[in-house]
Amino acid sequence: MADQSNNFTISTEHEFIEPIKRINNQADVDKWVRSEAYLRLIKFTKSLNESVINQGNSKPCHVSEMTQNVINLLETLTSWIDEIPPLPTPQRFGNKAFRTWVTRLEQNAVRLHQDRLLPTHVHGAIVELVPYFKGGFGNATRIDYGSGHELSFVTWLCCLNLIGVFQREDYTAIVIKIFTKRLQRVYMLEPAGSHGVWGLDDHQFLSYYWGSAQLRDHRNLKPKSILSADLVNMYAGEYIYFECIKYIHEIKRGPFHEHSPLLHEISGVISWTKVNSGLLKMFIADVLKKFPIVQHVLFGSLLPFKEYNGIIDESSL
Repeated sequence: MADQSNNFTISTEHEFIEPIKRINNQADVDKWVRSEAYLRLIKFTKSLNESVINQGNSKPCHVSEMTQNVINLLETLTSWIDEIPPLPTPQRFGNKAFRTWVTRLEQNAVRLHQDRLLPTHVHGAIVELVPYFKGGFGNATRIDYGSGHELSFVTWLCCLNLIGVFQREDYTAIVIKIFTKRLQRVYMLEPAGSHGVWGLDDHQFLSYYWGSAQLRDHRNLKPKSILSADLVNMYAGEYIYFECIKYIHEIKRGPFHEHSPLLHEISGVISWTKVNSGLLKMFIADVLKKFPIVQHVLFGSLLPFKEYNGIIDESSL
């Protein structure tokens, strides 16, 4: 496996394999949380969190050539929207133009990795990267997007990291310049597997986890600040957490405490540090350990399903 502090140091003899489904029941979920894949993914997720502590979106950060390649690739996907605009529709959610967009994504995914992203000597990794990449933007049949798709996108980033595309100094840019480029708003994707008012958010989870890290030691903005519409509008461009709250107000009607009771409850937490640690625990419990979500996780050589040779102490993660 590549040393994550260096670019493209993965062995030339490494055999990449097409990732497959391994989680078919709750017993498999129990195996998953003891696997190498689980450990690698959660360590990557936490490392990204640490990289954006007290880091606003406008604060300069390191952007390597490879990171810029990823940004450019995602901007290419965004540019397709001009050619595939949302169709005029009276529906609140689920614009059918998204299906056309996904078809283009699936037809071009391999070529984009070959021509826009990876050096030739790591093209073997494309067989593992593409399934995660294609799963990271939503479901074309249901025209929806949820935490499982978010997880697939982060898994793609994790695998890019494992083959050496990113170095640790790239992590901040991964969150504020790559992860924030989402499409569910453009095509008004239906919430996937929504928990209704009792879920954290209909579409995403990690945006809140990493977004709370950005605010950890902020002198003026506190968790309760999200209850102020003026502050939310003022800081939505600078902090991911506030941007998420602003979006909720744009698509939901009624009192905040009624349509988003969990987020309202979190606003009463004393500090962003406690919010951040609590959201990691919630991510593990409500996303990584939930069969309906992780049944779609695929496993290959970069994220192997084999049991980790040690003890995964989640309290220390």
